[in-house]
Amino acid sequence: MKNLTVAGRLIITALILAGLYFGFRALGGNEWLKKTFPKEAERAAESDSPSMPSASSSSAEETSSASTENSSDNSSEATSSTARAAFDYQPPAPTNGKLKGVVELGASGFNSFIIRLDNQEKWKLEKAEFGNSLVLENMATDEDIRAGLKKYIGGMLDFGVGGRDIHFVVSSGAQKAEGTKKITKALRSLNYFVNTVTPEQEAKLGLRCVLPKEFESNSFVADIGSGNTKISWKAGGRTSALDTYGAKYFQEGTDDAKVYEEVRAKAKQIPSENRKTCFIIGGVPFELAKEVRNGKERYTVINAPSAYKLENAKSKAGLNIYKALADGTGCDQFVFDWDANFTIGFLLDLPQ
Repeated sequence: MKNLTVAGRLIITALILAGLYFGFRALGGNEWLKKTFPKEAERAAESDSPSMPSASSSSAEETSSASTENSSDNSSEATSSTARAAFDYQPPAPTNGKLKGVVELGASGFNSFIIRLDNQEKWKLEKAEFGNSLVLENMATDEDIRAGLKKYIGGMLDFGVGGRDIHFVVSSGAQKAEGTKKITKALRSLNYFVNTVTPEQEAKLGLRCVLPKEFESNSFVADIGSGNTKISWKAGGRTSALDTYGAKYFQEGTDDAKVYEEVRAKAKQIPSENRKTCFIIGGVPFELAKEVRNGKERYTVINAPSAYKLENAKSKAGLNIYKALADGTGCDQFVFDWDANFTIGFLLDLPQ
């Protein structure tokens, strides 16, 4: 050993230590270490192992990834499977019709409609304009009203409607408001006559405009207005009409449950054979349909009441009425008509 170099001595020492190590393992040293020094043995085993994910860990990650993908696919399938059915009815178009206009003085402001109407009572909406005034809140001056009315009249004349073919109708709900007297006075000063309607007449005019003849035997019409809600249907050639609370009932402090029960009770009076489809119009139905409208479709099938979460007080009240109609009739297809309004029914009812 004395004649060996330093490098040689180190090599021999390493060989001896390696021999002792493997000999120790062969004689069961690992087991002895585990029993005597369990923690140190665990650390040694971990340091000997390569830092690679285990097969089970890799499998779990793949499973999680696949589960996420499947969940996404299932979600898409669920969405498509619950998609609303389209209502593809197309009303007949007028032939060589004449332009006629009407302004609705409603419970939430002025709305104007211009239609083309032929002698067969086939019509098409050419222009609609929706305005919002403060008339019913008694916050508009006489001049505000005159300016608003002139705006509608001027727009109709510019569009091509003759002066004699422009009409004004005060909705049954708006007649309850003090501001209606201001509107009537302003119109008279402009040499126009104001037509008033009862809730029953309004319901019948709405039905005349909204309900296609092909659906008269199995459907009904609901118009959820601000001042009142009108329900109508045809049976045996006769039109029946009912009215109940409107979407602004909350302003009078009326309880939601009371309104729900009354509307549901009235809805139950609709004959069972007329409950297949409801053609629905009005301000709140407009808001519901706006959320799900497909392009510029004329008819939109709105979702069930439970699908909507509304914050606005008037919208929530209207949704309560809609739910009562759905629960009272069991009707599961409510179709909003984007072109219809009871005042158009008024135009259809005039002598041709």
